[in-house]
Amino acid sequence: MAYAFDLANPATNANPFPEFARLRVSDPVHWSTAMKAWIVTRHADVRQIALNNREISANRLTPFFRASPESQIATIGNLVRYLNHWMVFRDPPDHTRLRRLFTKAFTPTSVANLAPNIEDVVAHLIDRMEARAAAGETVDFIADFAYPLPATVIMDLLGVPRDDLERVKVWSDDIALFIGTARTTGNKYLRAEAGAKAMASYFRELVEARTRQPTEDMISQLVLARDDRDALTTDEIIGTCILLLFAGHETTTNLIGNGFLYSMRNRDQWERLVAAPALAESAIEEWLRYDGPSGALARVAAADLELGGKTIREGQRVFAFVNSANRDPEAIEDPERFDIGRPQNMHMTFGHGIHFCLGAPLARLEGAIAARHLAQRLPGLRLIGGEPQWHDSLILRGVKALPVALN
Repeated sequence: MAYAFDLANPATNANPFPEFARLRVSDPVHWSTAMKAWIVTRHADVRQIALNNREISANRLTPFFRASPESQIATIGNLVRYLNHWMVFRDPPDHTRLRRLFTKAFTPTSVANLAPNIEDVVAHLIDRMEARAAAGETVDFIADFAYPLPATVIMDLLGVPRDDLERVKVWSDDIALFIGTARTTGNKYLRAEAGAKAMASYFRELVEARTRQPTEDMISQLVLARDDRDALTTDEIIGTCILLLFAGHETTTNLIGNGFLYSMRNRDQWERLVAAPALAESAIEEWLRYDGPSGALARVAAADLELGGKTIREGQRVFAFVNSANRDPEAIEDPERFDIGRPQNMHMTFGHGIHFCLGAPLARLEGAIAARHLAQRLPGLRLIGGEPQWHDSLILRGVKALPVALN
């Protein structure tokens, strides 16, 4: 039987890197019969996929919806309605228009102004971890730190009440099953639809409230936003709010969680950070590279194209695995070594080209502040328990839980 790469295999999902190394050498543009998609693993090829906006489309939703039975489409109407407005699934000119409206909110200067709030949130979460440990309760680094940090920050930015954190998480987790292309969760469409419906209803109420009485938050800015031609529609605003809330915490949770995991597995690097907290910004770049939060870029061929000696046909799915590109020895020196002081860290975790992650400055800032405070206040942090379980996802790379002892 011919080899087929498949992340539905639990062992491969837990550690795909040996398979990536094999594919980079023997079949860098690999047709997976199991996934019914092309798997791209070399740095140069992944970069080409990211930059090719003529023959490669980010709009992977429309082909999926067109190929789905009408009976299934009828059950995921809210997913279709709101996710179609996500700029990450749009090509120019729609992508250009939507992205232009949000660029100002994520400039380095705008993001730098968020630092005091991030510092406060980090300090509060560490205080709470210490209190839980002192009370003899289990501390889960994901649930108690890596998740609530970016979720709280993006909720504050949007103007979403912090008290709604837990129910927002439920909706976001359900949507993630669809966005992340879960491979083994059987009811993912029904759960994602329920999450999208609930979150859309929630944001519709907030949008209506901000329309009546604007404040200083981002939802108000979206309500008031105008481009050269027209205003954002209500559905566009709601869809964008769902995107910002989802993308604003899911990937950063995994960035912090994965980076911390490998820092614990490479204790010398953690001790290095403890001794020199100023390395935090450099450490975050290695956290992003080594086993980053965005496993793959999901694309669809808009036309036939040649890549790596293979012909990719129009309409076929392509998964360009960023995490494989980040371990390619043709592009990264000594890529298997985890080094928080790595110079010239040329990872591709935030993508490339017009779809380069708009929230990259915010993710970097949150990660650096988190790493610095953890190293300073909790230098004795260590993992307890067995091997972590990884989420069932092609796109979103992260662990479900990381129980820790604080000293």
